[in-house]
Amino acid sequence: MADITFSNPEYKDKTVYAVAGSHTETVLKIAKGNRIPVEFDCENGECGSCVIHVTSLDKDKPRMGYHLTEKEKQVLKEIGKLSSEDLEKMIVDDLPSEWRLACQFIPRDEDVLIEY
Repeated sequence: MADITFSNPEYKDKTVYAVAGSHTETVLKIAKGNRIPVEFDCENGECGSCVIHVTSLDKDKPRMGYHLTEKEKQVLKEIGKLSSEDLEKMIVDDLPSEWRLACQFIPRDEDVLIEY
């Protein structure tokens, strides 16, 4: 199970408990369910409006969710959050990016900070 802390300078931080391993609960769905105002337009990973910055709060295993989908890689690259070098480093280091799309990011069994 995971604690997800949502942080935005315009709102008070809010931590919610997310059930890990559901494979359907994206950060956007969790945010909407908890009335956290993460911006979004399309909800299917094509526009990039729901871009978030993710930081693992568990220093023993800094994993930050499942790997990026191909669609997510493409959109993050298009909006300037990932470079070709970043993508290559992610493959070599076997770690996902700290930039994600809330509509695509499914949390794992870890505590994370979501900045939106």
